[in-house]
Amino acid sequence: MNESGAWPPLPYDEWKDTLHAIHMWTQIVGKIRLATTPLLNHWWNSSLAVTPRGLSTGTMPSSDGAFQVDFDFVEHQLVVVTSRGAREAIPLRPVSVAQFYREVLDALDRLGIADPKISTLPNEVADAVPFPDDAQLRPYDRDQATRFALALLKTDLVFERFRAGFLGKASPVQFFWGSFDLASARFSGRRAPAYAGGTPPNVHVHVMHEAYSHELIAAGFWPGSADLPSAEFYAYAMPPPKGLATAAIQPDAAGWNPARGEFVMPYEAVRTSADPEATLIDFLESTYRGAADLGRWDRALLEERVACACDPVPSAKALRRTRVKAG
Repeated sequence: MNESGAWPPLPYDEWKDTLHAIHMWTQIVGKIRLATTPLLNHWWNSSLAVTPRGLSTGTMPSSDGAFQVDFDFVEHQLVVVTSRGAREAIPLRPVSVAQFYREVLDALDRLGIADPKISTLPNEVADAVPFPDDAQLRPYDRDQATRFALALLKTDLVFERFRAGFLGKASPVQFFWGSFDLASARFSGRRAPAYAGGTPPNVHVHVMHEAYSHELIAAGFWPGSADLPSAEFYAYAMPPPKGLATAAIQPDAAGWNPARGEFVMPYEAVRTSADPEATLIDFLESTYRGAADLGRWDRALLEERVACACDPVPSAKALRRTRVKAG
């Protein structure tokens, strides 16, 4: 994939079948990550990370070391590697969810990795079918998968730039396999009121309470669904401050969606703009500023910057010496 090229088109109706296959596959792999890693605040240990070639679990512990699972949408393989140097690859192709599930567990078994005993019911999916029972053949189009991976990569690079401008607590830029979106959140540092919203299908309310335990402003990219069949960027605050719906945001293509309680901007508006990266940054910055100001966040503290001509990455040893002298 060439991240310096044009942002790819993502017409939902043309790739919805491939999208569904990838969605179910990422749920299987994401649940393995969730089952094998220690819980992090807001369920951050469950998410996947964007790579130059697709998506990755990152390092997960096993009984005799560690392993990692990667979706490679360039070579179209699911690759499992271990700290002992072993490797298994499963080709990504038209296949049922049930078969993919079996192939993943078989690959783990051949690598000596114990069955993680994941929940087999997909999350945040209406009319969900357990993975072992989903025997319908799922189409997989390589070109469409590659375009999706490129859109994720381009979005991830912009979101990382945006995240770097914040000194407070902030999430990684991470892919959530349940909702099937790439997202990032900033936090005010204050506790939030008890969550009182709804819950997605097959998600327990305690998951939502943990996810929204602290005030946040989040933004993300979502490729669409049967109910909302178009890719888009979104931004919201939890809890939403009074007056958020009328906050001034940019660019003109973005607006408030009252039914969902969030700002949205079509992916196509970003893709076809003269400068997609700048257009997306305008959306991220303006929605954050609007929500932070209305929510009375301490922006002077959270966005403070100190000019320094020194090496921007001091060593751990240097930091220890500084602490000793300060003490």
